[in-house]
Amino acid sequence: MASKSATPSARNRTLIVVESPSKAKTINKYLGDDYTVYASVGHIKDLPKKEIGIDFDNHYEPRYEVIAGKEKVVRQLKKLAGEADKVLIATDPDREGEAIAWHISNEIDFAKKPVFRVLFNEITRNAIIEAIGHPQQIDYRLVRSQQTRQALDKIVGYKISPFLWNVVYRGLSAGRVQSVVLRLICERETEIEAFTPQEYWTIYADFTTENGETFRTKLVKVNGEKPDITSGEQAEAIASAIQGRLFAISEIVPKVIQRKQPLPFTTSLLQQAASNQLGFGSQKTMRTAQQLYEGIDLGSEGATGLITYMRTDSTRISGEAVAQAHDYISQQFGPEYKGFGGQGKAGKNAQDAHEAIRPTSVTRTPESLRRHLTPDQFRLYELIWKRFVASMMAPAKIEQTRVDVDDQKKEFVFRATGNKVLFPGFFRVYDDQQELDYEAQKSTREELEKEQIVKLPERLSVDEQLKLAELDRRQSFTRPPARYTEASLVKELDNYGIGRPSTYASIFSTLQDRRYVELQKKKIIPTELGRDVSAILVANFPDLFNVRFTAEMEDELDKVASGDDEYEKVLDRFYRPLESVLSHRKSDPLIPQNRDAVLCEKCGKGHMIVKWTTSGKFLGCSNYPKCKNIKAITTNKAKPKETGVRCPVCGEGHMLLRNGRLGPFLACSNYPKCNTLLNLSKQRHIEPIKTPPITTDLACPKCGAPMYLRTGKRGLWLGCSKFPKCRGRLSWSTLDPETQARWEKAMNEHMAAHPSLAITMLDGKPAPMNLPIEDIIARAEDAGLISATSEQPEAEATT
Repeated sequence: MASKSATPSARNRTLIVVESPSKAKTINKYLGDDYTVYASVGHIKDLPKKEIGIDFDNHYEPRYEVIAGKEKVVRQLKKLAGEADKVLIATDPDREGEAIAWHISNEIDFAKKPVFRVLFNEITRNAIIEAIGHPQQIDYRLVRSQQTRQALDKIVGYKISPFLWNVVYRGLSAGRVQSVVLRLICERETEIEAFTPQEYWTIYADFTTENGETFRTKLVKVNGEKPDITSGEQAEAIASAIQGRLFAISEIVPKVIQRKQPLPFTTSLLQQAASNQLGFGSQKTMRTAQQLYEGIDLGSEGATGLITYMRTDSTRISGEAVAQAHDYISQQFGPEYKGFGGQGKAGKNAQDAHEAIRPTSVTRTPESLRRHLTPDQFRLYELIWKRFVASMMAPAKIEQTRVDVDDQKKEFVFRATGNKVLFPGFFRVYDDQQELDYEAQKSTREELEKEQIVKLPERLSVDEQLKLAELDRRQSFTRPPARYTEASLVKELDNYGIGRPSTYASIFSTLQDRRYVELQKKKIIPTELGRDVSAILVANFPDLFNVRFTAEMEDELDKVASGDDEYEKVLDRFYRPLESVLSHRKSDPLIPQNRDAVLCEKCGKGHMIVKWTTSGKFLGCSNYPKCKNIKAITTNKAKPKETGVRCPVCGEGHMLLRNGRLGPFLACSNYPKCNTLLNLSKQRHIEPIKTPPITTDLACPKCGAPMYLRTGKRGLWLGCSKFPKCRGRLSWSTLDPETQARWEKAMNEHMAAHPSLAITMLDGKPAPMNLPIEDIIARAEDAGLISATSEQPEAEATT
């Protein structure tokens, strides 16, 4: 086997470069001593962080530099490439992976060794051996496509974000796709606010047969027309007219329908299903899927890739996988359950580069792997496995029976619909009807509502007399368009052809991090800042931040990848019009919030315009600094939210979710008596309370201030107490043994005096630290620990 030492060697071997250590571990298991597998740990080079990095005077050529912290990786790659007989680059089979491969090949070009690209869709022995046996050249067209996307995003970020800084305040960001997504969310919220509910009534009737069986029906016709009941008075009048009439069954219409098997998962469908069924956010879904793809330690089998590549827009399945699935289905359920393995049409911008997401071996059932997987890995693998098996099974056959009941005058018609499963087909494995109905929906504007299916009596006949047992009048109101959830937002973006499913998770997290949107009970709601930013961007750059233009740009990127368009031409068509608009808007920005600005009552010359700060906004005279007239603006600022988490310090208070200058955090409700704070990670998980540092008598080598002693993953370490003003560090190894022993003893006593505090819910159960805070709040509401009233906004004046 290849060496696993800290300093590997590739002498007289083939070097295989991947981007992930866990992927390297899995591949290493399948190869012998003729190979050395090394991980680059993602990209090794990128555009500069603090500048645009694109040469506009030289055909928009990108200028790359080694990523900070990757210097050691690059040195090791060069060393191994110099030793190896040849180099195979096996980064992920997509544009990003191709770009990584291109950067690596450029860095090791000095070695003058043969460099090839190997591609596989799953990390299994057969797939890896097959890929190694058919090496390819790096596809520079895919590299150029990735560079085009990156350049477009950089241009928008570095050209338009400063525009926002001048108009609103410094630190805000604009993104080519991110800002369009924000626009969709804001426009949906505007529709909701403008919506006027309309009252309507529905009348249900329970009928009893001669055998004493009762079933529910709905009034569907009055005098041959669909009923339009808009008031309680109308409903009561119709109900009075119905009472006392004789009813009989006028029609029974049975028909057999097929419920087609679902498609296997694409990235988009997986993110939506994981959100709807498992409550996973897009980031969590992709992170967990990456783990399943790169390999899980299965004990005696070692590290094994359990699913195929999880970034795909294809529903295609290989013939070998179809045959394996059909064999499994025949053995487990019978040959009549085998389906055709049909595939859906590729989406508008589908690249169809890889298979759909499926298990690498259908015989690895979820239950057989449960002991090797974390709970999240198990739930996601089970979802993928069931979906794939179901997609290879026969359709379900259902007998749907419609029963119409009318009165002797044929004035009122009631209807009931019942279902009877004749052949379960794929329902034997995957029977989530709500998810299948959701996927069939073309619009995300409406909440999912299924037709009411009732249990019909076994024996019914036409002209059978029925007795009216009960009449039920129900008042309802039309509902506004549904707010987006993560799942429905992904569905909308996929329908429009905006962005790539693999980027959806980062888009949403960026919107949250920028405080442009909030997640409340799994619904995405724009903040006031988000709505202001969106309105300003759309007013000034209507041709850039719109759905159609963004979708067309995806087509342009695909053309670069296929060789039908060129990097420079695409950027030219994008940048030149943008620069023209931007040069005009810099000096004369359109600010919708100031269209109706009133004259300043103090100076009579300026107008009272909206101005923003990081803590809110206010009205200020445009004649500033000559006139300093300001007025507060009443704004809807969200109240702190109850979380259901008990304060781990005082035990009396409960932790409230608040938003601060640096983002969301948890604070004790007992403040100022208790000032306990809990931080949230980037994944919005609660972070454990850290043990406070010890102030030592050791001086900072930079500023002379006392050093703090802390404990970390690698043991004790010393940092300046004036951090972040001073970033001085003192190496522990430079201390003499006596000093080390003294402070080790002090730290042991300190740790004993400050034991780690358990974070619990109000009912005493441990807080689920691996869940985002929004999911913790939702669970607390479901458990009755808190109510949802804490989400109501309160009016607050800001200046």
